[in-house]
Amino acid sequence: MNRRIFALILGLGAAVLMAPTLAVAEDHLAEAISHTKEAIDHGKQGHADMLVTHAEAALEHAKAAENAKDNPHTKQGITHLNAAIDHGKQGHADVATGHAEEALTHLEAATK
Repeated sequence: MNRRIFALILGLGAAVLMAPTLAVAEDHLAEAISHTKEAIDHGKQGHADMLVTHAEAALEHAKAAENAKDNPHTKQGITHLNAAIDHGKQGHADVATGHAEEALTHLEAATK
């Protein structure tokens, strides 16, 4: 009986320790998605500088989500956010917007 109780307590303890990590990853992904959508909106208006601002914020949250929980979609999102930032800094709002849209697709897939 004592072994069963010990195993139950150990299992519950592990679940409690893992729950905040998953919640943090989801929060960061939600923020990354929100900033990526803002970047896309600004890019469609031709505001490359504002696209870069939001893409950089999205990148920081995407990296934090990736550190909390490894996911290939998050990695692809990070790759496209970096490309969006690079093109946005060059004033190529249209190309940067395309990369931001691709990043959004991957970041949203990472939430599933």
